[in-house]
Amino acid sequence: MDIPEYRLDGKVALITGAGRGIGKGIAEVLAQAGADVAINSLTATHVTPLAAELARSTSRKVVPLVADMTRAADVERAVAQVLRDFGRLDILVNNLGDSIRGPLVSLSDDDLRFVMDVNLTTTILCTRAVGPHLLARGSGKVINVASFASLRGGAGLSIYSTAKTALVGFTRAMALEWAPRGIQVNAVAPGYFPDAVTTGEAGYAERVQSATTTVPLGRVGRLREVGLLCLYLAAGASDYMTGQTLYLDGGVTL
Repeated sequence: MDIPEYRLDGKVALITGAGRGIGKGIAEVLAQAGADVAINSLTATHVTPLAAELARSTSRKVVPLVADMTRAADVERAVAQVLRDFGRLDILVNNLGDSIRGPLVSLSDDDLRFVMDVNLTTTILCTRAVGPHLLARGSGKVINVASFASLRGGAGLSIYSTAKTALVGFTRAMALEWAPRGIQVNAVAPGYFPDAVTTGEAGYAERVQSATTTVPLGRVGRLREVGLLCLYLAAGASDYMTGQTLYLDGGVTL
């Protein structure tokens, strides 16, 4: 049965950090639901072939967007390109993120800036850049990809946890700021969603095995599952939800 509240026909989505991993899973689902999609990455290595593959498999318009979303000028150029190529923007998925593990005292100044910038600053810059367009239209969806680490800290993840916790606070604040203007802002907080492309086959197998004992549901997440939750937040089905962070973690934060 085709449920119209879950269709994205006629909508345009911009997804940051979408060349692989969770971002790739989100892009695939949104395109399958009918959205035209701009998928961003720092380099063309993964995002260009993915765009071609998605366009073939979904018959949607999918454009690779190479830009450094930690730089305000790059963000402004990227959003302008989306509006030029598609004529509109309805959905922003702030997915870009990364971590550097290690004790706080061992992290360099560059490490600190990188983790904060890639997990938090990018979201702020991208949200600010799309704001004038969404506000002028009086509608839109912003989805921030946080982490289980925003609720449950971990040794060696101090700055990552800090950035993701701040991201949850930013989500609540922007939801209140933009609610009167018809825009919903929510967050998804994934647990363990490894990708063999980024971890390697051996690393992926190790994470799969570890999850059997460390995750209450006994397995790692599947990348598509984050995409399916983002589809709910991007579609009309979630029009009455804003400011929420949904933990998709197999029970890790319980």
